[in-house]
Amino acid sequence: MMSLSRIRGMAICTALVLPTIPLTALAQNLSANEVRGTSLSGQWQSGQGVVTRGPDGKVVFLFGEVQPSVVCSPLQVCDIELQAGEIVRDVLLGDTVRWKVEPATSGAPGGQAVHLIVKPAESGLVTSMVVTTSRRTYHIQLKSHHSQYMARVGFEYPEDVNARFAEINARIEASIVPGAGVPADQLDFGYRMTGGARWKPTRIYSDGLKTYIQFPGSLSGQDAPVLFVVSGGENRIVNYRMNGTMMVVDYHIDHAILVSGVGRDQQKITIRRGG
Repeated sequence: MMSLSRIRGMAICTALVLPTIPLTALAQNLSANEVRGTSLSGQWQSGQGVVTRGPDGKVVFLFGEVQPSVVCSPLQVCDIELQAGEIVRDVLLGDTVRWKVEPATSGAPGGQAVHLIVKPAESGLVTSMVVTTSRRTYHIQLKSHHSQYMARVGFEYPEDVNARFAEINARIEASIVPGAGVPADQLDFGYRMTGGARWKPTRIYSDGLKTYIQFPGSLSGQDAPVLFVVSGGENRIVNYRMNGTMMVVDYHIDHAILVSGVGRDQQKITIRRGG
């Protein structure tokens, strides 16, 4: 029977014979680009980003800003809602054993939204999920907590935000009156006309510096009347130009006369501001 002292001696000799492997040899070296790449990826993964509250308690992330982190809980479900009309191609999980993802849909046919119902098996888990769709790719971090979880999660998309700004700009541009280049509520339409002519203006307005006289679409450049501004009891010619059927007058008119033809064929429209 081997004595205890002999066993101890053999253990000591074995320890002296086995080579010592330094920790640095066990670690995998990274190049400078690999270190920088993992650092940049880490910044994106751990970035705070913009998180807001949407309708019905939805937690809304701005897509693409950072990697969203969705917190789930055992015995609960996390509902991750994608954009309406978006078709899911693949759902890839880092941990397919302790995390389950099931699909669901909502909305009318033709504009349905896909929901990813996420369920963890236990708390204290961290994994990643990649979802590829017909429009984009989602990179999502999943965490499980023993009691806290996000019941509903959705996304705000930069292109949707840009589209809303474009719509607002379009509405603003639609309110711009031709010629003046400013919104209608900044113009003075307080002009009245007397007289009759086949080319009688359809509207007259001023931006405080210039006056804009809009003629019917049937008016041709050769038939445009001549404008005289009445000042001090005299008819004076001021600078103006025709832009299609729009007469742009480099003057804020108070009293003017439009005249075409001579003799019995003469046609005249008198313009006055106010009154």
